[in-house]
Amino acid sequence: MGNDFESNKNTDIWPIEKIAEKAGIGEKYLEPYGKYKAKIDLSILNETKNNTDGHLVLITAMNPTPYGEGKTLTAIGLGQTLSSLGKRTIVTLREPSMGPVFGVKGGATGGGLSQVVPMEDINLHFTGDMHAVQAAHNLLAAMLDTHILKGNELDIDINNIVWPRAIDMNDRALRNIVIGLGGSGNGVPRESKFIITAASEIMSIVCLSKDIIDLKEKLSKITIAFDRKGNIITAGDLKVEGALTAILKDALKPNLVQSIEHTPAIIHGGPFANISIGTNSIIATNIALKLSDFVIVEAGFGADLGAEKFLNIVARKGNYNPSAVVLVVTCKAIKYHGGLKDIFTYQDEEAFKKGLLNVEKHIDNLKLFEIPVVVSINKFDFDRDQEIEMIVSLCRKKNVPVTLSKMYSEGGRGGLDLAEKLLDLSKKNNNFKPLYELTDDIEKKVETVAKKIYGAKSVVFESKPKKKIELYKKLGYGNLPVCIAKTQLSFSDDKNLIGAPPPFDLEVTDVELASGAGYIVIICGNINLMPGLSSSPAAVKMDVDEKGNIIGLF
Repeated sequence: MGNDFESNKNTDIWPIEKIAEKAGIGEKYLEPYGKYKAKIDLSILNETKNNTDGHLVLITAMNPTPYGEGKTLTAIGLGQTLSSLGKRTIVTLREPSMGPVFGVKGGATGGGLSQVVPMEDINLHFTGDMHAVQAAHNLLAAMLDTHILKGNELDIDINNIVWPRAIDMNDRALRNIVIGLGGSGNGVPRESKFIITAASEIMSIVCLSKDIIDLKEKLSKITIAFDRKGNIITAGDLKVEGALTAILKDALKPNLVQSIEHTPAIIHGGPFANISIGTNSIIATNIALKLSDFVIVEAGFGADLGAEKFLNIVARKGNYNPSAVVLVVTCKAIKYHGGLKDIFTYQDEEAFKKGLLNVEKHIDNLKLFEIPVVVSINKFDFDRDQEIEMIVSLCRKKNVPVTLSKMYSEGGRGGLDLAEKLLDLSKKNNNFKPLYELTDDIEKKVETVAKKIYGAKSVVFESKPKKKIELYKKLGYGNLPVCIAKTQLSFSDDKNLIGAPPPFDLEVTDVELASGAGYIVIICGNINLMPGLSSSPAAVKMDVDEKGNIIGLF
């Protein structure tokens, strides 16, 4: 949910040293970036390694709509609630990408009385992590093209180069480009493309690395091209991993900020959930687990994307055992998924029942992982009592606890019921397990997610991805997890199939090897790794006044 709480500018923000003290982060581990934000030195991991881990709570949601469901808000608000109850709590979130900030979505720092601050800094340049990832990504691209121009010692096939360029902006004109024009001194002409920085494999590597040595090793394994014999060419073959690590040295350190109620928040890494792994860094979560009773982690978009990838990919990499998962729902999203155009004033019980099928499917999906689930209704003033009761009735039928949250208008006080239910759930043992085995065939892993999570009746692999999958298995990458890239607006690969669509064919149109990050990207439908701006982007509403205050960043 975007930030539209104007008094945020007047919030009593504590000095970052005071927030660090509250979080249990000693001054020697703090690297301030101004008064209200700081980097955390990675050496804290060694000092706290013998601490008992706190409870990890995953925040996810039903399929998103253009109106926002309040997932980030719920994560921040719940952190504030638990903190007010005397529980040492840290919220861990992704860093916003400037592409969506200036596009449709706007800011990504919560809303109302459940926000992280300083909002403008976090949503824009923050501590420069996005720029560092972008720079590292493009250095690797520049080194690759220079190698080809200066003799091509590695015999790289210029028709089989897989490393694009990246920019942290929504710019559809860069989806397909030709580079190297203007004469032989400007490189070898070839087709290429840009992707948004959040989709870069380097972003995922930063989020999945456990320390700087692990980072360098993963960077060296990035597949950038193939030679004319079909062998993989890696960043390590160009001997560039050291330079990439140098660029990313500070970006690997997590960022400490605070909520409006002064709950510590670690914000680090920004991969999207529809085209990448969709959650904050393992380092941020590991630090928080060693310092807290409760760590609140958000996974992007709906549970079919962010939660699935967290539980099947990130939890494996981080060796996590979540204590509970919170499914955020709203009446307006349920109406949207029921097919209503006017979700604010129109009442249609049958449409609401239809939209509830989306919630029910997500509940069933999360239960497959054998983790306790609680549904949190993000309450709005215009919600009708009978609509709330229909959600409660569904949850009773599915035997999952349900709460009414008012964290937008009431901050931490608005999440007391949710916090109490989570405290009860955290006392129970769970039998968490990922949905598939890494030893399963790549196709079987995709089919498992598609059929069990999405509700697909079959998976159709086009000839191009079929050939790539066979090559990756032959090269020894068959045991990697799969990261499915598809639209976030539907369980299917068609954004128009809202709600809980009847069984469908999931179409796999391409496959990419993320050998550095350690997973295989399965591209479905017409999902694109470079978003575009709408006809009325959020950027047109933004301005700066004479005092330097940013206006219209929601």
